[in-house]
Amino acid sequence: MPHPYLAGPHPRAYAHRGWHLGELAGCENTLAAFVAAADHGLAYIEMDTHASADGVPFVHHDPDLDRTTDATGRIDARPAAELDGVRVRGREPLPRLADVLDALPGIRCTIELKSDAVVAPVLAVLDAADAWDRVCLGSFSDRRLGRARAAAGPRLCTSMGQADVTALRARACGVPGFLLPRPAGVLAQVPPRFGPIPVADDRRFLDAAHAAGREVHVWTVDEPAAMHRLLDLGVDGLLSDRPDLLLDVIGERAGSA
Repeated sequence: MPHPYLAGPHPRAYAHRGWHLGELAGCENTLAAFVAAADHGLAYIEMDTHASADGVPFVHHDPDLDRTTDATGRIDARPAAELDGVRVRGREPLPRLADVLDALPGIRCTIELKSDAVVAPVLAVLDAADAWDRVCLGSFSDRRLGRARAAAGPRLCTSMGQADVTALRARACGVPGFLLPRPAGVLAQVPPRFGPIPVADDRRFLDAAHAAGREVHVWTVDEPAAMHRLLDLGVDGLLSDRPDLLLDVIGERAGSA
């Protein structure tokens, strides 16, 4: 049976780091951006997590605070109480993961594990919130994802790490499946291309993923023409910094079906 994370609407339309548009421009990975995404009808959001010095998971993309907040330095060098006073673009609080999950009980979330130190704290938050059915954990690190799977068991949904994606692409290029490990994640979150190498932009990759019972969600797609092309190829989901345009594209396609 598919994981309940995949029970949402198809194709999966994600607000990448939330709805950081208009009045919320620049306020990525904030509670306000995630609430705005839900208010606009998005059923899926994507976010990133780092752990504070005392092991509390906060939603933030970079390991340091310099790019988007009124503070500087690394997140893992500050205790949670101090991070609670940090503001993104000088206005929105740096959110704790627990608060985001509590505020959005009906929304499915891909949560990127941005460090080894954040794995156990994120699992503890998911357990406390009983959020297993509505969360997918992702990371480039297969080792990091393996730790999470080993600790949480089959109730946990994860995407594939880099090694699993590479093995899936090898299948797509004709390497016999019995020579390759079975992909560990329930879905692949990949870009259209890695440099000159096509990934989701290759129907063979999509066919190999679907034959293995895996969905393909593609990041980060902001142009309507590219959205249409990838959906025509058969991708299952798109992550976008322009969720407004993504909703328009999905609406257009639903209207013409």
